[in-house]
Amino acid sequence: MDEIKRRLAAAQKATGDAGLEALLVAPGADLRYLTGYQALPLERLTCLVLPAEGDPFLVVPLLEQAAAQASPAGALDIEITGFGETDDAYELIARRLPPRTRRFAVDNHMWAEKLLAFQAALPDAQAGLAGDVLLELRMRKSPQEVEALRRAAAAIDRVHRRIGEWLIPGRTEAEVAKDIADGILAAGHTTVDFVIVGSGPNGASPHHEVSDRVIRSGDPVVVDIGGTTPDGYCSDSTRTYAVGEPPAAFRELYEVLLRAQTAQTEAVRPGLTAEELDAVGRDIITGAGYGEHFIHRTGHGIGMETHEEPYIVAGSARPLEPGMAFSVEPGIYLPGRFGARIEDIAVCTETGGERLNLTGRDLVVLPG
Repeated sequence: MDEIKRRLAAAQKATGDAGLEALLVAPGADLRYLTGYQALPLERLTCLVLPAEGDPFLVVPLLEQAAAQASPAGALDIEITGFGETDDAYELIARRLPPRTRRFAVDNHMWAEKLLAFQAALPDAQAGLAGDVLLELRMRKSPQEVEALRRAAAAIDRVHRRIGEWLIPGRTEAEVAKDIADGILAAGHTTVDFVIVGSGPNGASPHHEVSDRVIRSGDPVVVDIGGTTPDGYCSDSTRTYAVGEPPAAFRELYEVLLRAQTAQTEAVRPGLTAEELDAVGRDIITGAGYGEHFIHRTGHGIGMETHEEPYIVAGSARPLEPGMAFSVEPGIYLPGRFGARIEDIAVCTETGGERLNLTGRDLVVLPG
């Protein structure tokens, strides 16, 4: 609770520093970050009101008030106000904001209908995005958050160590994916967020997910998986396997990719910019003749969401800072043939970087 209270205080200060009268936060990762409350995203409004000055309060449907009070939010010493079915929650909040509110911000994932309702209730105020305030707080992980990400990484590593049980010639991608999903839950996640099993030519589509394609001997297979743990933090790791001996051209491609990804994880340090880290691996891949086949950014931040700031991409001059956690996942994709990706979660530390995923990165050749 001390950690959550610290976040609330920091967010309230940042709201004032940004020249806003209030942040309005609906169900989602921002609300969980600030209150610990995993509220249902309903058509009825649930909203944390975080004024720049004064006490925060949480507005919830009356039928959700008991659940909100039983959540970590109930231990924060903030008011939790329930409203009835015929009450206008937007007017209720508007009346409690400062009378001359001119600027407020809503969380980036608030439904459009709710934002429009707030704009109608506050016609003289300008709406902005709370992400401009909250992303600066959320992308620098506390030691407790880093430890939660370590646990998440260890859980998904346990699943990758079992892939050989399921990835067998003659099975479809969908059949393998179902076993992997069960394995993600068995490894300690509360939800399965995604399962990608891209075999043979399907591996050349970075977000292929799964199909009824039958896995064949000699197929390279991209397996990208992740879930959310009881801590509320996400896992995400990709390994590329071969079912039987793969083509020689694939082994050549994979060795280039491994050099690039290893160099990038070893390069992580404070002060290096996101675009410089992207270039470390991209230059190796381009130098080997595969540059046009690395078609996405190097990585994304991770925490309470699988994709969040900071993004490791060309054009981003954002310096890495201690506490930033992100994926390092270069890939090479040859359309119609095969693809490969290696992904680890890394954390920038005071002296360098820490790789949280600890399964081997060498190509694993399974019985074919």
